[in-house]
Amino acid sequence: MRGLLMINLGSPDSTSVADVRKYLDEFLMDERVIGKSYWFRWFLVKVIILNTRPRKSAEAYKKIWWKEGSPLIVLSKRLFNKVKNILNFPVSLAMRYGSISINKGLKELQEKGVNEVIVLPLYPHYAMSSYETVIEKVKYEKKNNFPDLNLKFISPFYREKNYIGLLSKKIQKVINKVDYDHILFSYHGIPVSHLKISDPTNNHCYKVNDCCKTHSQAHEFCYKHQVLETTEAVVKKLKIDKNKYSNSFQSRLPNEPWLKPYTDNELVRLAKEGKKNLIIVTPAFVTDCLETLEEIAMEGKDEFLEAGGKSYYYVSCLNDDDDWAKLLAKWSKKVAF
Repeated sequence: MRGLLMINLGSPDSTSVADVRKYLDEFLMDERVIGKSYWFRWFLVKVIILNTRPRKSAEAYKKIWWKEGSPLIVLSKRLFNKVKNILNFPVSLAMRYGSISINKGLKELQEKGVNEVIVLPLYPHYAMSSYETVIEKVKYEKKNNFPDLNLKFISPFYREKNYIGLLSKKIQKVINKVDYDHILFSYHGIPVSHLKISDPTNNHCYKVNDCCKTHSQAHEFCYKHQVLETTEAVVKKLKIDKNKYSNSFQSRLPNEPWLKPYTDNELVRLAKEGKKNLIIVTPAFVTDCLETLEEIAMEGKDEFLEAGGKSYYYVSCLNDDDDWAKLLAKWSKKVAF
């Protein structure tokens, strides 16, 4: 019997500093998040980051926390329940980090008689710090704890027609309500080194002129190429003029190059260049979370208005939209073992 395992990022169990520290420890010690040697990562995370960042992050979580809990967890559960009610086979929800573990999700499916698991990472784009780490964690659990399970993975869906349609529809609803000057597509940032590590050819990413637009096998694993493809698909569908949109990257750590331009810098630049009415969308996320609700919808708005902007409209993620749940169920039904 088949079953579906939906996997999202995860969240601390609460806004307490202790819970945030525990979550950040698991997240940042992942070798695919900080792609350095173990001892470098250990020193950076255990000695530096975990002694400074948890308190600040806890305060940020408090700004966006709901009565029901973490928005990402609450919205993921709502989506899960809708997908479960559509499908005629078992569905489980897991997180890459935190207490709703992948191990628990696989165990739940196995106990329901499932021996064929469809794995759906809720990430539109391939990156070693998102999609890849989910896949590798599932494979690890199968090898060590669930050897009898057969796995099939749903690929990144960054340019899938129906996904682009739903994302475009979400943006169009905001466009219909406001007279905007510019749309900023803000994607989660990753280190440039991650692109080079993920390049299976070892001679394309950042080694070929205009590498994201020059056809290559590397694009199957190239986050930057894929996010640019998402933007182009959306603006083509919505017929947005090339002078009225741009891309940027948010959420970075210091001490090494990350994808540019940076969102915070772009918000200031756009405001000072006279783009007074801004729409901002975060297509790297399908679920609203700390990075969208606090960093973009709150901090980003303040930065833009302080730099001279007049109006700022954040487009929420697909979250638990009914059509999104139906699309995920449709994809799951099509998977063949």
